[in-house]
Amino acid sequence: STAAALEHFTVNFTITNLLYTSDLENPDSAKFRASRRVMNMLLDQLLKKSSIDPVFQGCETTDFRYEPGSDRDQTRVDAVCTYSKEPWAAPLDRVGLYHQVSNKTRGITQLGPYSLDKDSLYVNG
Repeated sequence: STAAALEHFTVNFTITNLLYTSDLENPDSAKFRASRRVMNMLLDQLLKKSSIDPVFQGCETTDFRYEPGSDRDQTRVDAVCTYSKEPWAAPLDRVGLYHQVSNKTRGITQLGPYSLDKDSLYVNG
């Protein structure tokens, strides 16, 4: 059998209790690396408990951003998640996945130790 193609989707959300500092702009900084490691682990745990678990490969946090005009206590998180597009698997249901993530984050309010902006979650192909 041929290897399944790997497909990606993005997950974006805003953390309201992670102070945005300039070292989050620098992928080589200790704070960026530590924050990315924690974020990847939290996202992986979250999605492993969802319907995409059988094909889920993992998430990689790509960026921490500050929204100009917003509170510096808020940090925008961008992550790219990967799954294998298996012939037997249903197509990625972004809406369903959004609802599962919503349910598992207490209505998009909590991810591990982090508080989330409940209007900030996007799941996108």
